[in-house]
Amino acid sequence: MEKFKELGISDIIIRSLSDMGFEEPTPIQEQAIPTLLAGKDLVGQAQTGTGKTAAFGIPLLENLEPGKGPIRGIVLTPTRELAIQVAEELNKIAQFSNVHTLPIYGGQDIQRQIKALQRKPQIIVATPGRLMDHMERRTIRLTDISMVVLDEADEMLNMGFIEDIEKILSATPESRQTLLFSATMPKQIQSLAQRFLKEPVMISIKAKEVTVPLIEQYYMELQDRQKFDVLCRLLDIQSPELAIIFGRTKRRVDELAEGLKKRGYSAEGIHGDLTQAKRDSVIRQFRESTIEILVATDVAARGLDISGVTHVYNFDIPQDPESYVHRVGRTGRAGQTGSAMTFVIPREIEHLRTIERTTKRKIVRMPVPSVIEAIEGQQRLAVEKILNQIEEGNLEQYRGRAEDLLAENDSVSLLSAALKLLTKEPDTTPIKITEEAPLRSRSYGSRRKPPENKRGTTTGTGKPRYKPGNYKQSGYKK
Repeated sequence: MEKFKELGISDIIIRSLSDMGFEEPTPIQEQAIPTLLAGKDLVGQAQTGTGKTAAFGIPLLENLEPGKGPIRGIVLTPTRELAIQVAEELNKIAQFSNVHTLPIYGGQDIQRQIKALQRKPQIIVATPGRLMDHMERRTIRLTDISMVVLDEADEMLNMGFIEDIEKILSATPESRQTLLFSATMPKQIQSLAQRFLKEPVMISIKAKEVTVPLIEQYYMELQDRQKFDVLCRLLDIQSPELAIIFGRTKRRVDELAEGLKKRGYSAEGIHGDLTQAKRDSVIRQFRESTIEILVATDVAARGLDISGVTHVYNFDIPQDPESYVHRVGRTGRAGQTGSAMTFVIPREIEHLRTIERTTKRKIVRMPVPSVIEAIEGQQRLAVEKILNQIEEGNLEQYRGRAEDLLAENDSVSLLSAALKLLTKEPDTTPIKITEEAPLRSRSYGSRRKPPENKRGTTTGTGKPRYKPGNYKQSGYKK
């Protein structure tokens, strides 16, 4: 953590970063954090997956006084999924302070958000349409804002939010610090930066090479409720030496690890809520093959470099292509081959296609295995164990008993009994894994998600949906 300390970050934030599994800053964090701590405006050209959330989140938290008070920081994002993700990460970074971040987005009951705002969060992560709605209702006031972050500004431009962003920025104090992050820099984004940013520092980070050459990549299309049983079948069929299973949330990881242990698998989970000592203990057990299966969130697996991982299972499809590459890259280390399987529910297929386009690699569809195939896989494993034992030798002390058994029984029956004893029959014990909402693709092409209008509701064409008698629920004023 020494490099983080060199950037001028306080000990309370360093403690959070250590707890989250950060080891050293990414290039954009190294360049952006000192600039932002100095109070300068910034334009950052960076892709998702470069660590930009922490790059703006750390200075935002450092510059706020702890304790309840008026909203001091606003982060604008194009989608509700990104708003939730950014808010979660900011709350993790601020876990040892009294600073709280609240996500605000369309589609969630606005009255629930109003109640949450009464608890006086210092930071809001919002989609522009829903923020405008709160501004009109005067449930959010921007008079005390000291920092505004525009995250994925080019996507907000594509979704028709540019006018909303201009109105929001115009409602904030001129003394604010303004940050703009965008993967591309079209003319309208450049014009926005010139109009609202004061002598900004320009930072450009090239995206990491997106490649996973030695890894066999597959996906299965299935329903969320099928995932756990299918995962167990795959583990029985493939019998990985060391495997990492990725879940989207801490709750998912806990449920998966507990469910696998109940079914007799040697598994442990890691996520951001674990103490550093517990995390180190689990990783050491995995590295030493004391446990064979590691269940992890993306954040917890950051910087994980363990040789010998033969299989990666994406129980939940990752948020973006860079996260996918990071996940599957945990196998196939040091020139070795590996296998990666991604579970996809039907509504996430377009998200998978986005990953394929970015990685320039076709992910092969694999049929869902049956229970019979799982049993056959275990039988093959039992045969391999017997043949390996023959090659190793040292069987002399067992020969006498074997000859006695052969004198009384036929060889086929004896081997069949041995295989039955060595074969692990699939366990059908019901295991409850909480279903999660599917990801929506962040590729806004011909099948893109309709833009959110100013009050957070849409029709299929992106036009406001007016329904008589439904004003309270939708957030419209009658």
